[in-house]
Amino acid sequence: MSEYQVELVTPHTKDRMLGELKNRVKFERKANIHGACVKLLTDNEGFKEEWEDNFKFMNEDIRPHTKVFAVEDGGDLQVLYETVSKTCIIKNCDYYGWIKSIALATISDFFEEYHSEHRRYSTHGSAVDCGGHGMAIIGPPGTGKTTLTYGLLQYPNFNYLSDDWFFTRLFNNAAVIYSSEKNSYIRDDLSQVWPGFSKEVARVQLDNKGRGIADVNTLFQGRVRETNTLKTVVLLERNVSNPPFRQLDPDEALKFMLENDFCNPHQLRRDEQKLNLRSDFFYELFQRVDVYLLNTVETPQESLDRIKNLII
Repeated sequence: MSEYQVELVTPHTKDRMLGELKNRVKFERKANIHGACVKLLTDNEGFKEEWEDNFKFMNEDIRPHTKVFAVEDGGDLQVLYETVSKTCIIKNCDYYGWIKSIALATISDFFEEYHSEHRRYSTHGSAVDCGGHGMAIIGPPGTGKTTLTYGLLQYPNFNYLSDDWFFTRLFNNAAVIYSSEKNSYIRDDLSQVWPGFSKEVARVQLDNKGRGIADVNTLFQGRVRETNTLKTVVLLERNVSNPPFRQLDPDEALKFMLENDFCNPHQLRRDEQKLNLRSDFFYELFQRVDVYLLNTVETPQESLDRIKNLII
């Protein structure tokens, strides 16, 4: 999947563009993402239906904290973001995965602006639970984050928290993480790696990208959690020149994150303020947890065997 570029626009430009596009909107839906309201406005019925399955419902009386417009106008793909109202305009996109990730990115920008105990930090990564202790898996696209997450969830002592994005609140000596989505947007090839999921994956209605929203309570037989205390972070790379597995100190871990753009292709703002904020967050996080670097050049099962006992 190729990347998209984000263009920052002024409130005036945003208002002008919405005036041009408003008659194209056919569906409006609000989502509850970790207590904040994100509103989707779209002309795509498929996006509307996947959104409803993907996120928790938000009462219509709640005003949105951010908005995502996803419409077609016959032109090229464009992603435009206005930072004051946290409004994103996505034109001519046919991939729901970007719609939901950009929605999460808008609310992440909103959460980062809080200067109080309500501030939450965002991570593009997965998280599982074992006995109330959390393990996060973070890596650049294509390094096996989703594969390893579902590999862990084959074991009955592991519980699902997120497979794509989670929020973090830092305490003096701990980090508490929270899920972001009600259900998971999974790939159809998941059962090729882990055949134990084949029956559940076969039930998922797939979209034009071979993906679909899976009911995680059905997929994991009720082994679903919304929050836990993070104890371990596994960073991922794929480099045949490096060792398969090693522990990192906080400085090494932060260096890895900076070299890999925080392992998050869905950052709507990449300025000095955000760089400093995200760097400070990850450095503080890595001081509170054990951090490892897993090189996924081995088979999925061999990589899984290296990490499955880290929080048991």
